[in-house]
Amino acid sequence: MSETELPEIEPDTELDEDDRLRPEFVSAVLDAVAQGQVDEARALVEPLHPADIADLFELTPHEDRASLAHAVSDLLDADVFAEMNDYVREDLIDALEPHEVADLAAELDTDDAVAIIEDLDEDDQRAVLRALDPDDRAAIEEALSYPEESAGRLMQRDLVAVPEHWTVGDVLTYLRGQEDLTTDFWEVFVVDPGHHPVGTCALSWILRTPRWVPVADVMQREQTLIEVDMDQEEVALRFQKYALISAAVVDGEGRLVGMITVDDVVHIIQQEAGEDVLRLSGAGEGDINEPIRLTVRTRLFWLVVNLGTAMLAASVVGLFQGEIAKFALLAVLMPIVSGMGGNAGTQTLAVVVRALATNQLTSSNSVRMVTRELTISICNGVSLAVLIGLGTFLIFGNRDLSLVIGMAMIINNLIAGLGGVLVPVTLDRMNIDPAVSSAVFVTTMTDVGGFLSFLGLATLWGLGG
Repeated sequence: MSETELPEIEPDTELDEDDRLRPEFVSAVLDAVAQGQVDEARALVEPLHPADIADLFELTPHEDRASLAHAVSDLLDADVFAEMNDYVREDLIDALEPHEVADLAAELDTDDAVAIIEDLDEDDQRAVLRALDPDDRAAIEEALSYPEESAGRLMQRDLVAVPEHWTVGDVLTYLRGQEDLTTDFWEVFVVDPGHHPVGTCALSWILRTPRWVPVADVMQREQTLIEVDMDQEEVALRFQKYALISAAVVDGEGRLVGMITVDDVVHIIQQEAGEDVLRLSGAGEGDINEPIRLTVRTRLFWLVVNLGTAMLAASVVGLFQGEIAKFALLAVLMPIVSGMGGNAGTQTLAVVVRALATNQLTSSNSVRMVTRELTISICNGVSLAVLIGLGTFLIFGNRDLSLVIGMAMIINNLIAGLGGVLVPVTLDRMNIDPAVSSAVFVTTMTDVGGFLSFLGLATLWGLGG
């Protein structure tokens, strides 16, 4: 292929059957940029949806993002930045001047603008805020004053609120006559003279109700209010439990200060679920765009912790080195007991962490949860004991060894079930995220319990004699 030739991309073939950018399309865009063919690169990127443009930058190697951004700079609008991965967005934001970041922030909803500005260092934040107009600056500064991952950071300030003494006709006239209203809303909030929310009106009700009907007669008075300092996980649970599309956010005095919509909550659910799964393994955020240095530091910490727990388990094995030396089959079989216990503990742990995260497990049903998991552990332990016992007898022909490993399997499954419930519940009661450190403790319990039960029973049984 000559230096100026680029692979031809057929129309409407940028995406594959799973709506992901095709590798050959990404290569064609990057080749065009590398060869200085800016117009060709722009022509390829222009038809893409903002979310797909964001994906294109995420698929582009770190060192090539700046040149791609320069080539398609006029297509990098606020919608693209709102869809972009946090680390990739930081890369591009760092390359922009403060006034350019301010222009982007002014086009975004408050929550998306905050997501961009909050990751800047203090000097850049101040420079961007100075470049904003006073109203936008005040809204963003207020949002930044709330705790991270709270409803105050998440909410949008642009909403539609009307007084309760209006008629439906007044609302329609207001909606049609205000050019600066937010364009994305599904319900109108009704407030009293003190700006406290007293109800909501769905747009469908407003459109189908005669103009003369008072708003107070058609509004829904029962509503779910979100406190401004509520954690975003709790916000997501409220939306899930009550099937909300949007919800009013109130300050400490109960005044309406913003709204949260379901599209923001979907992102939270995905983010929090992914974080919990990755934290269980000690893999950090698990983002493939995360800087290598940060990933190494996060993973290495938990690997060092696991190394310490492994040494603890090894010290238990060391207590029985005499018996192992006399009867070598103990060394062959003991990893099976600890390994199966670890797997059982991980299963229980995953269920319990999820139940805690979704508020299914509370203090009112924790005893029932423990009983349930212990019952499951006994059933699984007995079943595995029978299988491992039969297998051991068929392979080694030693009845006593088969009985010992079967009993050890039952004991370690009980330890796994008990640890899988009690460890995350205890950490949660201590206000420690159970998804972060539970796996280390449970694995330690099953390793130590597995080795101790198997080798201890073998010693008591006289297998090493």
